[in-house]
Amino acid sequence: MLSASTFNILIVAMLAIAVVVFISLYFVTAGYGQFRSHQWGWSINNRVAWVLMEAPVFFVMLAIWLSTGASTHIPELVLFGLFELHYFQRSFVFPCLMTGRSTMPVAIMLMGIIFNTINGILQGGALYWYPNPDYALGVDYLMSFRSIVGIALFAAGMAINLHSDHVIRHLRQPGDTRHYLPNRGYYRLVTSANYFGELVEWIGFAVVAATPAAWVFPIWTAANLVPRAHAIHKKYRAEFGDSAVGNRKRIIPFLY
Repeated sequence: MLSASTFNILIVAMLAIAVVVFISLYFVTAGYGQFRSHQWGWSINNRVAWVLMEAPVFFVMLAIWLSTGASTHIPELVLFGLFELHYFQRSFVFPCLMTGRSTMPVAIMLMGIIFNTINGILQGGALYWYPNPDYALGVDYLMSFRSIVGIALFAAGMAINLHSDHVIRHLRQPGDTRHYLPNRGYYRLVTSANYFGELVEWIGFAVVAATPAAWVFPIWTAANLVPRAHAIHKKYRAEFGDSAVGNRKRIIPFLY
């Protein structure tokens, strides 16, 4: 368990780093996915890399919950369940559904491991070391307007994210290596609908959790995904033309 002062310093440090990451990613595109590049060094199988990168946060959160007595207090348990549900899917289901033979640079994977480990400490610590005092209200806390809105946002964001991943996976038939512009679901509004869904998810989580540490997560999500969505939007316009992309925004419908 981290001391309160160390925990707060970690929150501030992560916010400061998020600003640097946000600015940097408008100039340097992380070399994974459709931007994978040999310039990022040695790469490994994409499925293996995703499991190794995402699983730490699932197990860190689980370890904090178990080490603090496996609390069954309702608000914390619901938030714990939402968090672990996302990362069980992301760590163990999503990689199994991947198609193709793509790879991920080990450098990208290691950066992901570091972030996910720290984020697990922040989110687990905010639930079980230094929780919101209002969690003591129990079910009444979850029945508040704020919590209902937050849970609805989380559910909507996860649904958008899962559907968008499904669309991407089914763009090509087996053996086809051509690139296609996704046009189903929220891809009709933005060119990075999967990222939009994930951003909505973690905003919803932060609305329910109502702690500084919880808000670090959507801020980091935006810092990482908004510049990448910009790069994808730019790539699609160059590859398919302005008329094909049309009025679609990058990541936030009707806005950006």
